[in-house]
Amino acid sequence: MDSPYRLLPNGPFTRRQALAAGITSRMLQGDGFVRLYPRVWRRKAHVMTEDDWVRAAQLALPGDARLTGISRIRAVGLDYGPWRPLHFVVARDLHLDFEGVFLHRTEAMPPLDDVGVCVEAAFLAYCVRCRVIDAIKVGDWLLHNAHMDLARLKDLAVAQQWRDGADEALWILEHLDPDSWSLKESETRAAIVFAGLPRPECNRQLHEITQRVVIVDMLYREPQPGVAVEFEGGQHREDQDQYERDIGRYALMRSAGVSYVQVTNAKLKQPRKVVNEVHRELVAHGYDGPAPLFGERWQTLFRSLRAAVGPRDWRRPSA
Repeated sequence: MDSPYRLLPNGPFTRRQALAAGITSRMLQGDGFVRLYPRVWRRKAHVMTEDDWVRAAQLALPGDARLTGISRIRAVGLDYGPWRPLHFVVARDLHLDFEGVFLHRTEAMPPLDDVGVCVEAAFLAYCVRCRVIDAIKVGDWLLHNAHMDLARLKDLAVAQQWRDGADEALWILEHLDPDSWSLKESETRAAIVFAGLPRPECNRQLHEITQRVVIVDMLYREPQPGVAVEFEGGQHREDQDQYERDIGRYALMRSAGVSYVQVTNAKLKQPRKVVNEVHRELVAHGYDGPAPLFGERWQTLFRSLRAAVGPRDWRRPSA
């Protein structure tokens, strides 16, 4: 390969970088290159990753445009939510139209970090466009993995309540749980709670079992001796060692009198059935509280968070 090509970045690059490497504008129009955005190119042989697309958008946008929303959240390692369009924000009236890029405008930038807006601000932006159940799942994951701080999230939303997503974030706070270890656990808990059943504790040790440490995904300590709700992911079936450990764990739970409901991906596609199964198990062990209701509150779980919050006419004027 000719030396100019070796001087190009491995990924997207600008016209200026190409010229510095000895690649002329005429050469860029040839078969060896693909235009991604205005003034941004890649070699035809290069296969773009998600990170490459983010970098390409950053090269095409002005320097004060910062990554936000689900795009900023995915940058910390969460593989959830649509990765396109890529979400950026600027604190001025700027209108640019790139395919696969959504440029938001705000009156004042929220706190920033080396990647984009801070994760708490990104979560506010995400709350504007997601469903209630998605906000719970993403919020739990960010909290559990220490990418987001609950106190900082609340402080930001209260201090800048004029900001888009602040009301939604404050509304969802009471439904988040940093002790949830997976998206599916969060989804299961949300379905149970929004149907009106008591809120289970997340990832708690069963102290009744002394032979080994047994931690269950969701636990009802009442009625005694307790009812557990366990999400069984694919690794529980595919990993033989994990499968054997699960068999022993469930045997210990039964010997301690702790019953359990096992939830799978397939079962969670019909969340009402999961909720009803949990309710039946609770009743079998003495629960006499309200039965599940699949009315307006339940339906809210699968609607937009913005709609759940309702009218925003009371919002304070922007600072």
